Amino acid sequence: MVTEHTAAPTRMRAVVQTRYGDAGDLHLDHVDVPEIAENEVLVRVHAAGLDRGTWHLMTGKPYLMRIAGMGFKGPKDRVPGRDLAGTVEAIGSEVTKFAIGDEVYGIGRGTFAEHAAALEAKVAHKPTRLSFEQAAVVPISAGTALQALTDQGHLEAGQSVLVIGASGGVGSYAVQIAKALGAEVTGVARAEKLDLVRSLGADHVIDYTHADFADGNSRYDLILDIAGNPGLSRLRRALAPTGTVVLVGGEHGGNLTGGMGRSLRALLLTPFIRQRFAMYVAKERASDLERLAGFLEAGSVVPSLGHTFPLDRVPEAMSLLDSGQVRGKVAITTI
Repeated sequence: MVTEHTAAPTRMRAVVQTRYGDAGDLHLDHVDVPEIAENEVLVRVHAAGLDRGTWHLMTGKPYLMRIAGMGFKGPKDRVPGRDLAGTVEAIGSEVTKFAIGDEVYGIGRGTFAEHAAALEAKVAHKPTRLSFEQAAVVPISAGTALQALTDQGHLEAGQSVLVIGASGGVGSYAVQIAKALGAEVTGVARAEKLDLVRSLGADHVIDYTHADFADGNSRYDLILDIAGNPGLSRLRRALAPTGTVVLVGGEHGGNLTGGMGRSLRALLLTPFIRQRFAMYVAKERASDLERLAGFLEAGSVVPSLGHTFPLDRVPEAMSLLDSGQVRGKVAITTI
């Protein structure tokens, strides 16, 4: 039941996918504006964020995702996209935190569209100093970085942190958040992206094509491996004797389990060593968005917005992401 609403249209433009595949399987269409439940808000989407998880949902790989309920033969949700920033147009009868016209950011469903539904528990008021495009690329990536550093990594001020994949979506936030929490940060990336990593505040940078972070010269209290694939023994060589590795992702390992195989091996190893491996599973919650808003309003964390594409160029944006050429984050605009 919706208790408040504006004269929202019943149809909208949206990017649609009917089968698993590549960027060529995404196309612009007109679909119904989603209905919202009692605990949801309807958001007029100004911008949406593109992240690696959306790419996985497009390809349907690893196949374990399909078994987990994402749709076996094709995507359960025809409209892709999770991150959003926009204006509240309608609220469910149980919603208490938001009113019509509020500017919000967070995680919804089917956000590559002009309207999207989102649970009240997964959105927060948009930081005032951010544009909609900047806010849209925060929720999933920055939330992942925050949780990996604090919930899983138990980061403390003064510790040394190694971020593998420091120039990407999650990594660009991990560098900044770790610095804001008082850590000494080393970022690993390709040579052409090291300037970005330095600009994010990293104390040290490593070009992984010419140097080895596990050469024994430095040991780190906490390592965030973001979509990297170094072996567990190599990670251990770079880790302090009682340090922690948080495995945030992995882009190889086969079509069935992807990077999950390495994570499972790490968990089996952990009980027998002093060092600790943690496998990270993201939680989507407004409390993290509200905590991030403090960093964002203070300017200690700034979204690294690399590219912006309109709704009709989502396939091009997805191809760019797949190529590995993205620096920071990509936003999709709908207005």
